[in-house]
Amino acid sequence: MQKLVVATGNPGKLREMQEHLKELDWELTLKPSELDVEETGTTFRENAALKASQVAQALNQWAIADDSGLMVNALDGAPGLYSARYGKTNEERIKRLLTALQGVTDRGAQFVCAVAIANPNGDIVLEAEGICRGEILTEQQGEGGFGYDPVFYMPDQEMTFAEMNATQKRALSHRGRAFQELLPKLKSLQTKP
Repeated sequence: MQKLVVATGNPGKLREMQEHLKELDWELTLKPSELDVEETGTTFRENAALKASQVAQALNQWAIADDSGLMVNALDGAPGLYSARYGKTNEERIKRLLTALQGVTDRGAQFVCAVAIANPNGDIVLEAEGICRGEILTEQQGEGGFGYDPVFYMPDQEMTFAEMNATQKRALSHRGRAFQELLPKLKSLQTKP
C-alpha cells in the first residue's frame, strides 16, 4: 500500500479525503504538525500545489493538498482565499458575510476546491478543481456541516449544505466534485510501476 501524506494538520480533512479515496489502495496520513506551509498563492489551485509540493519535498513522500473557499458574486469573489480567516469562528464568519450582504439582491455564490498531488520530488503530477454554485441565504438553515454550510443554499436541491446528509454533501460539494475529477487520474497513476 502506497503512502499519501495529506498536507494538513486537520484530522477532519484527513477523514474526508479517506472517504473520497476509499476505493484506492493508498494509506493516507497527516503531515507532521511542525511542518508548516505558508499559503502565498493567489488562487486556490496555486495554494493547493504549493502545500502538496512543499510537504512532498520535505518528507520525500507523495503528498496531497487541497485549498478551498467561498466566493460571493456581490462581494467581488470575497471572502475567497480568506474564507477561513474571515472571522475567528464559524459564527463570526457567517455574521460578517450576512452583514456584508444586507440589502443585496444578487446572492449568487460558489464554493471552489482545488486539489493537487505531488510526487516525492515535489513535482505536481495531478490537479483537479471542483465548483459548486448556489446562493447565500439571509439566515442560517440546518444543523450539520461546518463553516458557511448553514447559509450556502443549493436551489436545485432545495437545501443548504448544513441540511444535507454526509453522502449527499460528498457527492454534490465542491470537494466532492474535485475528487470525482481526480479519482480516475489517481487510479491510472496508481497502476503505473
